[in-house]
Amino acid sequence: MAVQPEGTPCWADAMFGDVEGAKSFYGDVLGWTFGEASSEYGNYTQAYADGKAVAAVVPPMPGQEAPSQWCLYFASSDVAATAAKIRENGGEVLMEPMQVGEFGTMCIAREPSGAVFGLWQGGTHEGFEATAVPGAYGWAEVFTREPEKADAFFSAVFPYTAQQIVDDNVDFRMFNLGDNTVLGRMRMGEEFPPEVPSYINLYFVVPDCDDAVAKATKLGGVLRFGPMDSPYGRFAAISDPQGASFSVIDITRTEGEMPKTKDV
Repeated sequence: MAVQPEGTPCWADAMFGDVEGAKSFYGDVLGWTFGEASSEYGNYTQAYADGKAVAAVVPPMPGQEAPSQWCLYFASSDVAATAAKIRENGGEVLMEPMQVGEFGTMCIAREPSGAVFGLWQGGTHEGFEATAVPGAYGWAEVFTREPEKADAFFSAVFPYTAQQIVDDNVDFRMFNLGDNTVLGRMRMGEEFPPEVPSYINLYFVVPDCDDAVAKATKLGGVLRFGPMDSPYGRFAAISDPQGASFSVIDITRTEGEMPKTKDV
């Protein structure tokens, strides 16, 4: 696998107080299997879809008992340089660049409107071994109440070009690397409780959206939105039993025309 272009979403993980519960939930809902916990790296445990690494789960470190949430990592060829760019553009580095053995170098940051994300400079671990197949990462969107801040930040830190969806009812932007659209940005509306901070929502691909929702809710997950048909697929937003939010999407079931966009 070639090194991902700068700014490509390349990995995802989440911290869970109950890792075994998370493994059971995502194993049923997304069909994941799990590798051995790496005790050298805080019991970091990789998840696999059809034998390919697609994400990881990890218990919190002592004193780090924060609410569970998914973290999306963006590829960087030089994490220290990208961390400097993050600071220069109003972001905050929450965890300084740290080498993870031979696997690569990581960093955790927060963009100016509040969404937390990671950087990953791949070593022997280059990131997702599969995307856009059942059980794997498919897409991500920055949900924010301050889109101007987020838009300026991501365009400055990564070599993105941007397009805005032409629609009076929704404020949605897409960030591209070359011909590939790699990230969305959605303005949060009144439907979001004020205490919900900006966040990055990850979409995992499933063979059947309704079936995934049924499994998730049966296991104690909460349906937040959908299922809904779209030109990109049938999707739904879910919170897992430990409160981490994510979406599921069946990309084979599309409906409607693609929205009109304009370059910005």
